[in-house]
Amino acid sequence: MSSKPAEEHFKTLFSAQDIVLDSAYQGIDAVSWKSLFAQAKEAKLEQFIADLFAGKPVNKSENRPALHSALRNLDKSPVLVNGKDVMPDVAQVWHRIEALCNKWVGVTDVIHIGIGGSDFGPRLAIEALAHVPDIESRGMRMHFLANIDTAELNRILQRALPHSTKVIIVSKSFTTLETTMNAHAVVKWLKTNGLTDSQVSKSLFAVTANVPAAKAFGIQQDHIYPFWDWVGGRYSVWSAVGLPIALQYGFDTFKQFLAGAQAMDQHFKTAPLEENLPVIMALSLLYQQEKHHIKSYAVIPYADALDWFPKWLQQLDMESNGKSIDRDGKLVKFSSPVVFGSAGSNAQHSYFQLLHQGTEIIPIDFIAVREPMSNLPEAKAHHSILLSNLLAQAQALANGKKADNPNNSYPGKRPSNLLILPKLNAFYLGALLALYENRTAALGALWNINSFDQPGVELGKVLAKPIEAALKNENGGTVKAEAGIDEVTAARINLFNQ
Repeated sequence: MSSKPAEEHFKTLFSAQDIVLDSAYQGIDAVSWKSLFAQAKEAKLEQFIADLFAGKPVNKSENRPALHSALRNLDKSPVLVNGKDVMPDVAQVWHRIEALCNKWVGVTDVIHIGIGGSDFGPRLAIEALAHVPDIESRGMRMHFLANIDTAELNRILQRALPHSTKVIIVSKSFTTLETTMNAHAVVKWLKTNGLTDSQVSKSLFAVTANVPAAKAFGIQQDHIYPFWDWVGGRYSVWSAVGLPIALQYGFDTFKQFLAGAQAMDQHFKTAPLEENLPVIMALSLLYQQEKHHIKSYAVIPYADALDWFPKWLQQLDMESNGKSIDRDGKLVKFSSPVVFGSAGSNAQHSYFQLLHQGTEIIPIDFIAVREPMSNLPEAKAHHSILLSNLLAQAQALANGKKADNPNNSYPGKRPSNLLILPKLNAFYLGALLALYENRTAALGALWNINSFDQPGVELGKVLAKPIEAALKNENGGTVKAEAGIDEVTAARINLFNQ
């Protein structure tokens, strides 16, 4: 009598730098995993990873490397770009950041002016680390000014004290419209409140790849912190763009942030595909696209400190991989899904109805932190309830429930990952961000997409210029459709000009 062979199971529990990934609810069997890894090898993912860290021009359209990993290369091992080791320049910026941390005394407010990648990373880090129990903070009010809407500017200027305010203007090109206009407005505010030109000059700092433009703006040479064209904006928090982290929480904390990211880079660079967290997560999402044609996915951190994480991830994923043309100029079958999310358990009372019983399958990354994020007497009890909600939601989504009343039935088979951080501090925050950066890059390689350019953001900027002139309507009369303005937009301009 022959017995049926035992079903082969693929490992579902992984770890790197004490961060645990549990993919048991992905619903991917061993045969499918073998196929996925074969697909990764066919896509030459291992070679792509090697090229990425070696400084090869993986950003094909701009003929540039994508070497944000060099910004957290604390070992200072040589990283070559066009034959030149970039690490001495990177290390010099570290020394300058540390020196600045020791110089700033009596600063009550910092206004950090930037948008997109110049804003999301440092804003996320400042917000997340503020929740770390007993973290040392210099107590400055850190204001992030991104939106061209003056409501944000007004809110900041009503709170900041002009004579003890420092301003950091962050723009890779130093030509970003929102950033330069907001910077001019803040300079005007400083002068209106009695600061002399010399005092204003001492208050202004810049982080940019365009040093001449920053100097032309009026910023002193020794107040300009460079980064380089091989650093994409959405990957730039590891550079001097992350200056607010060091200023608020100390340079040692900033180094721990870099160290966590470097540790995850080493894992991504050296771990075999079958044990590689960013690769496993990338292949899991690819599987759900190919099997269920998913159009979106959610990331739900069950930690209030990480409420900004989904917003940071939206830019990382959708600006990197939201494309329909691959690196060879051909149409792609899949690219970035829509990314959304917010902190649990708040999210359960918002859109989980759709996740459980909606018509589309939406994969979820649940993120948990083992330790409570406060020292309150209630912390352990509250944290236990928080984690129980996470685990219950994942189980319900995976298994569902049948009922005689269809309205009360849950279809189940809704896939999810569980990521567990041992604690939330600068090291593990850095490791978490680098995990997703590397997962995004791996997905780009699997889709044959260039994850390091963003041509799709340019057209709207170009069209905005004639529209802005028409909105001013200095010559009076009705605006008519012309080059750069179609009939619908012309009609809408006239609505605003009424």
